[in-house]
Amino acid sequence: MKTKLVLLYGGKSAEHEISLQTAFSVINALSFDKFEVKPIYITNDGDWVQGPALTQKMDFVEQLRFEQRDGLKLTQDKDTASHGLAISPASIREDGDAEQLVVFPLLHGPNGEDGTVQGLLEVLNLPYVGAGVLASAAAMDKIVMKMVFADAGIPQVADVSVRAIDWQEKQTEMIAKVEAELVYPVFVKPANLGSSVGISKATDRESLIAAMVEALRYDRRIVVEQGVVAREIEVAVLGNDTPECSVAGEIIPKGEVAVFYDYKAKYQDNDTVMAIPAELDAGIYEQLVDYAKRAFLGLDCSGLVRADFFVTKDNQIFLNEVNTMPGFTPFSMYPLLWQESGLPYADLIIKLVELAKERHTAKNSLKYTLED
Repeated sequence: MKTKLVLLYGGKSAEHEISLQTAFSVINALSFDKFEVKPIYITNDGDWVQGPALTQKMDFVEQLRFEQRDGLKLTQDKDTASHGLAISPASIREDGDAEQLVVFPLLHGPNGEDGTVQGLLEVLNLPYVGAGVLASAAAMDKIVMKMVFADAGIPQVADVSVRAIDWQEKQTEMIAKVEAELVYPVFVKPANLGSSVGISKATDRESLIAAMVEALRYDRRIVVEQGVVAREIEVAVLGNDTPECSVAGEIIPKGEVAVFYDYKAKYQDNDTVMAIPAELDAGIYEQLVDYAKRAFLGLDCSGLVRADFFVTKDNQIFLNEVNTMPGFTPFSMYPLLWQESGLPYADLIIKLVELAKERHTAKNSLKYTLED
């Protein structure tokens, strides 16, 4: 029997466009002999829409062209009713055999990767790919995530967190705190966002102020992190209670070493290259794997995680962050790491669906009443 795979994509997030790339890629790779695909588009306003436009495989080239994504942008407009129909999220359960249904949230950032959609799917008692509510929320919030990593004994760069209200009322004090505890350059990040959206590098007070203002456009809490001269090394983690790690990969800017791997470099300019596998001493790789697994288990993750590290010239290791829904096109780091490790893109999707079913079965085996 085919698995009914519900693909959630789009989302009310600054990372909406990235989700569209992911959706194109997954649909293009799926075996329609194994899966019955049900695509559901979440608009920028948070409305849920379904329609027939994504049930056919797409030309993969289209995913690289922002201007050619109209097929994904199903709407509720009366003039395009044949392409899109507004639905209730709860209607996912009502469509066919729930026992053979798995939801794949192809959502990046807030309102998708942060535990909100995961909570809805838990209430509906549906299996879904990826981290649960706690892990999703904690991994998305860089401030909470750092607390978990610290408790797990994982090294991190120094940082200062700032709330919007403190910036508004005590800007001078906040600047002084950053400059007292950190040394330029620093990186300013929204606490709850991914894909390098809203992140800036600050090299002096003037650029720090500009970076703070930019980050606060996206979140009410931000993190200022100490900049380090280091290689950017990433490891992919896959599994549930006994996670496994891929080979390591390295992000290498094409320009100067100091160039920041920002949103534009990642998704628009192709200004970086990925070295897979990364050239690392065996001992360094083993330490990365240990930290990646500690982070995965410490956050109680499941399914997939990409762990991003800094490795300095003297082999100091810092865990920068983990991403519970990393970039997921065939050209993204996470799938490429597993491909190099012997698990091709299409098989990776199948494995993630199997892990979702496994976790759901384990959860449903627990007692939820006091009756014997």
